[in-house]
Amino acid sequence: MIINGGEPFFLKGGPHGILLIHGFTGVPAEMLLLGRYLNDKGYTVLAVRLAGHGTTTEDMAHMTSEDWYDSVCDGYSILASICEKISVVGQSMGGLLSILLAANASVKCCCTLAAPIFIHEDKQLYRLPAKEYCKNKYWPKKKRMHFDVPQVCNASYGEYPMVSVHELLDLIDRTKRELPRVKCPMLVMHSHGDHTARDRSANKIYDLSGSYEKELVWLEESGHLITIGCEREKAFELVDEFIREHS
Repeated sequence: MIINGGEPFFLKGGPHGILLIHGFTGVPAEMLLLGRYLNDKGYTVLAVRLAGHGTTTEDMAHMTSEDWYDSVCDGYSILASICEKISVVGQSMGGLLSILLAANASVKCCCTLAAPIFIHEDKQLYRLPAKEYCKNKYWPKKKRMHFDVPQVCNASYGEYPMVSVHELLDLIDRTKRELPRVKCPMLVMHSHGDHTARDRSANKIYDLSGSYEKELVWLEESGHLITIGCEREKAFELVDEFIREHS
């Protein structure tokens, strides 16, 4: 059963499709406001639901990073069947998956929002047991509610399957290896107020990207979830302007 906010959403627009990818333990609804904004600008929008997300943490614990990437590829195939060109925008772990897609498929632009290469020490990943000891173990998640957005945009799991954290770390390693293969225009966006992904994540992504047309943009007040944060309108405008300029 899919929870409220966990459903993929599709907004029909013009021939340029935008694939939206949510983050770790998140749901497509965290991308809803951005999706509506881009659709109003004329884009066709599809927000995918990553495997094991929007259901139960037990479901998520059975999924791998390859399953998450397969969800992205499925969404790409849908858009490719109806759109002339495709750009991808991913938040947090969705940004990592956006990079993988851009490295392996025909993508017009790749935009990452708060993608984590380095994670803040207060997340205490040093306490994470070896993967073989993580089965059926869960880590409580501190949820920050945003009250000036539709409630559904806040939907997410209240805990992490520990085995899934290992999958995220594997995904980070793979992303670093594949970043030099990204040749499309790339927008890297990060906030100095992000207490999950460290600032140098954005610098690392920018430096490793193989794109000759890339831009690094900093926000000042947003937290980790830029698409529902206090600077979201500014972020939406920057994404639209970048994609439009490079289309």
